Amino acid sequence: MSGSPLLALEDVHIGYGWDARSVTPVVRGVDLTVAAGEVVGVAGESGCGKTTLAMAAAGLLDPPGRVTAGRILFEGADLRAMSPEQLRRLRLAEISMVFQASMNVLNPVTRVRKQFLDAMAAHGVRNEDEAIARAREMFDRVRLPQRFLDAFPHQLSGGMRQRAVIALCLVLRPKLVLLDEPTTALDVVVQRSIMQMLSELRSELGFGVVFITHDLSLLVEVADRIAIMYAGQVVEEAPAKHLYGAAGHPYTRALMSAFPPLGVARVRMEGLPGQPPDLRRLPPGCAFAPRCLQAVEGTCDAVAPPASSSEGHRVVCHLYEPKEAPVG
Repeated sequence: MSGSPLLALEDVHIGYGWDARSVTPVVRGVDLTVAAGEVVGVAGESGCGKTTLAMAAAGLLDPPGRVTAGRILFEGADLRAMSPEQLRRLRLAEISMVFQASMNVLNPVTRVRKQFLDAMAAHGVRNEDEAIARAREMFDRVRLPQRFLDAFPHQLSGGMRQRAVIALCLVLRPKLVLLDEPTTALDVVVQRSIMQMLSELRSELGFGVVFITHDLSLLVEVADRIAIMYAGQVVEEAPAKHLYGAAGHPYTRALMSAFPPLGVARVRMEGLPGQPPDLRRLPPGCAFAPRCLQAVEGTCDAVAPPASSSEGHRVVCHLYEPKEAPVG
């Protein structure tokens, strides 16, 4: 991926709180880029800051959430410097987001066709024939029969509603799509078909993707790069295949071991001990140290870990030793 990134997060800090003196930090110093046509996965336990980061990147973070520091650049323009009207024009047309449980975001008392027409009219597509043609085209692309444009959402199955929401998010051909657990509550067969459809649409339309999920095994398959978040920080980032074969952070390795291998004898799965830390009272040193079986006393629990990088693989850990590039 050459050229300037489509999305660039630079030292982003996000907190929740009405009073500046009592803001709880939930995202701490995140740096992340997404190029046009690239899929960047973000994984981590619940509460690690994934969705908050995506909401901020889409310009959708409302009080009491706020970006307290850093820059969020979309095609070089800082979203934090934009007015509410500028952000409104950007959303859906340039940046679109599929939310968690997005099957339920459609208005239950309005036909699907009307919801498509309203969304496009809000962004300047006021010719009804043109808008309907665009909606029908997107229904074809997500493999939904066009007759369901005249249906109410409750007349569609869960997988069909999810496809309709994805079609709505893509109808204006955005350059960046943020997917927040897009297959939650769907059975595995439907999940697979939707992921295949999204992959085909991304290849065809060329939009960049931020894919948020708990399922690291899925990200390894669909993402180009993966960022692992813990306690509001990106603790590891690497190309997907590299991460799968050589995860450097103990937390990443614990997540990788949480899904069973296929085609081999049954093995006993080990859970990750303990709980994520209270973000209002983070432990000294590494936030993961109290749960890490490899933590070094007096170092991991006392000193903030350094960030080490090697060949596009970045790990924030005292124990990580980047490999030297071969000579010659």
